[in-house]
Amino acid sequence: MWAYDSVFYHIYPLGLCGAPAENDGAPTHRILRLKDWAGHIARLGAKGVYLGPVFESDAHGYDTRDYLRVDCRLGTNEDLAEVCRAFREAGLRVIFDGVFNHVGRGFWAFRDVRERKWDSRYKDWFHIDFGGNSGYNDGFWYEGWEGHYELVKLNLRNPEVVDYILGAVRQWRGEFGIDGLRLDVAYCLDKDFLRRLRGLASELSPEFFLLGETLHGDYNQWVNGDMLHSCTNYECYKGLYSSLNDMNLFEIGHSLKRQFGPENWTLYKGKHLFSFVDNHDVTRAASILKNPEHLPVLYGLLFAMPGIPCVYYGSEWGMKGEKREGDRALRPEIERPEWNGLTDTIAAMARARNSSAALRNGDYTEVLLTNRQYVFQRRLGDERVLCAFNADSQPYTAHFNAGCGRAVDLITGEEHDFGGGSELAPYSTAFWLCER
Repeated sequence: MWAYDSVFYHIYPLGLCGAPAENDGAPTHRILRLKDWAGHIARLGAKGVYLGPVFESDAHGYDTRDYLRVDCRLGTNEDLAEVCRAFREAGLRVIFDGVFNHVGRGFWAFRDVRERKWDSRYKDWFHIDFGGNSGYNDGFWYEGWEGHYELVKLNLRNPEVVDYILGAVRQWRGEFGIDGLRLDVAYCLDKDFLRRLRGLASELSPEFFLLGETLHGDYNQWVNGDMLHSCTNYECYKGLYSSLNDMNLFEIGHSLKRQFGPENWTLYKGKHLFSFVDNHDVTRAASILKNPEHLPVLYGLLFAMPGIPCVYYGSEWGMKGEKREGDRALRPEIERPEWNGLTDTIAAMARARNSSAALRNGDYTEVLLTNRQYVFQRRLGDERVLCAFNADSQPYTAHFNAGCGRAVDLITGEEHDFGGGSELAPYSTAFWLCER
């Protein structure tokens, strides 16, 4: 699966391209701006692009009006196809956000229900009680997603609804050449629907990637041979930043051992969960970390741990954004990409991962762990990479059995001798490829 070997880059198009917060109905070719990002993303070392919602919606994209037409605030279907071609020409694959649990109140089938009530042929597309009323005084009650009644829950037990959604996915594949989907609130989706979607994915291509948004719980109930290929690893998201903020690397060490360690009880050994330090729903890494010196260490952990690493647009140069300030603070307009020292470091880590089968697909073994230092091994066959981190402001000499005398740091290209212990510089990350 191509996605298992890829670094992803996450874009929220309505934000980056500066679309109005509410759909104003004014067609504007904003999405063509993304063509200028293709070279930047490829230079960063990404192989896949995850595009947030792009289809016609009421406001933020997760309130779909029409699954077959690009949001007029972004442009046209032809514009999106042009952007996808530009990404492919830069060596990037593309996945779309599939928002299939709910739609907006402006969705064409729900509008028909509002107008025709009982007489609408689409009334069974939703969870409706004509004996009640909604907060919008529709004359009937309906189920909204987690109490958000601007998001109307679809009835995914209705074969007509499922066929409609699968038809939309087929069109996206044919019209835009997408390589997969990120499924919004996958933890809410009907599991039989997920099985149908996996069947379609296999039909479209054995490499058609299905990623699900999940929060907590046992990820195996969604990530398996019948449903999803991967899901968002929110357990490790929290551990990544808070272990640095609290200077307690045992937290992320516990999560990685629990998920991927060598023990028989390990939960997700051999699976490729989707890893991130921030995204469109959470405070940016540069804002949530107490010590800005920890940013490179945070990204080092992201690229070294098992899973599929993803970088959120703007965070690669240290952009800040607080969730408490609202969605627009997390999803800002950006005229053009920037590049600085942090971006250089992330690109070097991405190149290191791209060059190492062990970093992409190897097993995980803890080697050394203190509150402020962490060393673990990724191994695949004869290839071994020792990933070393020092979160302290002081140098640290790490003593452990490296199993080899010399190594080369895949990030810097510098040679390393393990004789007499390994000196870890303050706030440092190293990916040591051991000599065979």
